[in-house]
Amino acid sequence: KMAAGEAAGRYRSSMGKSKDPSGLLISVIRTLSTSDDVEDRETEKGRLEEAYEKCDRDLDELIVQHYTELTTAIRTYQSITERITNSRNKIKQVKENLLSCKMLLHCKRDELRKLWIEGIEHKHVLNLLDEIENIKQVPQKLEQCMASKHYLNATDMLVSAVDSLEGPLLQVEGLSDLRLELHSKKMNMHLVLIDELHRHLYIKSTNRVGQRNKEKGRLSSLVKDVSPVPLMDVTNLSTPRKFLETSQFSTPGSSSMRDTSLLEMKEDAELDPEENSTVFMGILIKGLAKLKKIPETVKAIQDRLEQELKQIVKRSTTQVADSGYQRGENLSQENQPR
Repeated sequence: KMAAGEAAGRYRSSMGKSKDPSGLLISVIRTLSTSDDVEDRETEKGRLEEAYEKCDRDLDELIVQHYTELTTAIRTYQSITERITNSRNKIKQVKENLLSCKMLLHCKRDELRKLWIEGIEHKHVLNLLDEIENIKQVPQKLEQCMASKHYLNATDMLVSAVDSLEGPLLQVEGLSDLRLELHSKKMNMHLVLIDELHRHLYIKSTNRVGQRNKEKGRLSSLVKDVSPVPLMDVTNLSTPRKFLETSQFSTPGSSSMRDTSLLEMKEDAELDPEENSTVFMGILIKGLAKLKKIPETVKAIQDRLEQELKQIVKRSTTQVADSGYQRGENLSQENQPR
């Protein structure tokens, strides 16, 4: 009995000190295990039942006192639980939708890449069709340029067309006749340019000198100057060599025609291309360079040099003879009484 009393005292003291249910349970187990008497155990059981009943009464009273708050808390807890559940379901659905979108985007990306490649192919085909359309007009434009003696534009057009026909458009069977025609014209184009170069180099330059002497002769006859015709000063004549030499040492600020580099020469469609022989010969040389026919041009100039110089001497002799005869006629007419 003394042991049971001590156990009951320890139980009560543990009840007063600790509110932990596990500590209470351990204390009861110790009490029951240390007591050997059935009466003590029954007493302990009664106390436990009394304590449980007291707890139930206290709990009921607390529920009655805080019913409203408890009901609100329970409802709030239920609402929160439902919201969490709904949020989880929505997040799950969003994840599924994102995976579906990812798959669709992969498909769209492949489709867009295919459309992009097709767009590039169509653009290339359209460029080729435009180029074919422009090349078909080359023979007519080439004829117009040759007729107006805009040889640099004609050369650029012809070289570009032949390069396209023998390059990107080589597999187009419908352009075979045009390819042969333009290739033949390109092979013979340099002959026309060489002829024009010789005409300006030997004929046009000497014609200008003869024309200038005729004008001097007319002026001298008007002032009745019977002094002999002065010798021709050929040191100031502009030649392609002098043109190139002066262009190499030209000053950047100068606007003189001689200060224009051969590489910077361009044709003006509005002006007469033969107005300035020096520029025209420079354009002819540039066209021959584009045709890669400079060696043939040099050889042709060397082969025809002697013949052309003889023709210059022959024409100059004829002009001098005609000028002298005309001056004699003028003198004889002035001595007539009438």
